[in-house]
Amino acid sequence: MNRKEKKLYWHTRLGKIEIGEQIYTQGRRGPQIRPFCESAEVECRGYSEALQRAMTDFGADDAFAGAAAKLKEHYGIEVPVSAIRWFTEEHGAAMRAQEKQKSDWSDRAGVPVLITEMDGSMLPVVEVAEPVAGEARVDRRKTRQVSWKEARLALAHEPGSVTPIFGATLGSVEEAGERLAVCALEAGAGSQTRIHGVGDGAVWITEQMEAQFGTQAQYLVDFCHLCDYLSAAGEVIAANDKLAWMEEKKDWLKDNRWKVVLEALRPYVEPAHLPEPEAPVRACFRYISNHSNFLDYKGALAAGLPIGSGEIESGHRYVFQNRLKISGARWKMENLRKMTALRVLRANRGWKDYWSNVHQQAA
Repeated sequence: MNRKEKKLYWHTRLGKIEIGEQIYTQGRRGPQIRPFCESAEVECRGYSEALQRAMTDFGADDAFAGAAAKLKEHYGIEVPVSAIRWFTEEHGAAMRAQEKQKSDWSDRAGVPVLITEMDGSMLPVVEVAEPVAGEARVDRRKTRQVSWKEARLALAHEPGSVTPIFGATLGSVEEAGERLAVCALEAGAGSQTRIHGVGDGAVWITEQMEAQFGTQAQYLVDFCHLCDYLSAAGEVIAANDKLAWMEEKKDWLKDNRWKVVLEALRPYVEPAHLPEPEAPVRACFRYISNHSNFLDYKGALAAGLPIGSGEIESGHRYVFQNRLKISGARWKMENLRKMTALRVLRANRGWKDYWSNVHQQAA
C-alpha cells in the first residue's frame, strides 16, 4: 500500500477550503483510495450543495454577473460567473426532468370549479452554427442569429386561491395544452370539475381547452381585450361622447346582449376595400361575431368567476420576463428550456422540496 499527500480544495459558502489529503494506492497501478473524500463527500474543485443552492437562487432571479456580485456581498466569496451559470442551468435541467407529465383523469370527482388561463409571450433566443466534422473552422460569432421564441404559460387554481399552479413550454400548442391539463390535475381537477377558462380568444387556446377538458370546460374571452376593440370602434362612432357610449356597450355585454352590440356597430362597419388599420368598427364587429360562443359574462359574474385574464398576463412578467427578458439577454434554446423550468418551479413553491430531494440523493 503506497501513500502520498495531495492538495485537495473545494468551494463552500464559507469560501475556498484547502487541505492536504492522504491518498493510498494498492501497488504501482492499483486503484486509489481516498478516505477523506469518501467520508466528507467532497471532490476536488467541487462546489458544496449549500453553495450550489445559493448560486442557483441568485442566478434564477438575476443576470449571472449580478448573481456573482450578490454572492460577494452576502457571503464574502468570489465565484466565477461561468460556474454560477453552469450550476443554475444544470439544476434547471434537473427540475425540467422532474416535471410531471399528463395522466388520465382520476376517478375522483375533484373540486367543484377551477379557473384556468393560458397565453404566450415572446422570449429572446440566439442560434449559433455548430461545427461540422471535416469542414474548415469558421468564426462561429459570424453565424450568430437572434430571434424570438414564443413561451406558453398556463395556470390553474380554485376560485379565491392566490397560489396558482403554473406550467410552461416552448413547444407546440399540444404541449401547452398538456401543461394546462397537468396544472388542472395538480390544482384538484376531477371528473366532475367545471373548468372556467379566460383568455384573449386565440384559436390555439380555445382548441386546447376543448381538447383537454371537453364538455367540462367553458371558455370566456377576456373582457378587457374585447373592450380594446370596442374602444377603437367608439373613436369612430361616438368620438364626442365615447365614455358614455362605451359604458352602455359594456353593460350590454355583461348582460349577454352581444347581439344588440353588433346591431349598434353594423351601420358603421367600414367597406371591405379599406385596409385593416383604417377599419376599427369592422374589426370589432368581426371579433365579437367570431367569438360569440365565448361571451357568457353574465353567467361568470353571477358565479363570482373572473371575466379578465390579467392573472396570466402578470404571470408572464414575474415568471418569465423579469429574468429571461432582461436587457441584453439572449438564450440558446436548450438553456432557455432549463431556465423556464427553474422559474416555473420557483413560482410553484417547489424550491424547498427540490433541494430536499437533492440532499437525500447525495446522502
